[in-house]
Amino acid sequence: MRVYEVIWKDRFVEKIKSKRNVATEEVEHVLFSSSAHFCKVQKGRIKGEDLYVAFGKTEMGRYLVVFFIFKRRRNATLPISARDMSISERRYYEQKR
Repeated sequence: MRVYEVIWKDRFVEKIKSKRNVATEEVEHVLFSSSAHFCKVQKGRIKGEDLYVAFGKTEMGRYLVVFFIFKRRRNATLPISARDMSISERRYYEQKR
């Protein structure tokens, strides 16, 4: 998957920052990273807008999981949630790298 753009909605930025203490820069680093691992989670209600998850590591070494809607026509992501990886998710990510 190739990501060219990140679309930010205020309500998701606030949720990601206040609830999970994850900065938008950290999310973008994961989404644009060549070492990120992407998986489709669920088919979207709108054609071409499915839910995906990205597993990745930030520049500061933080392991994050980012849930986003992928807008295929624009190769753009709309992050809706982000958090630290669990131990099992980190093992999964390390195996996929």
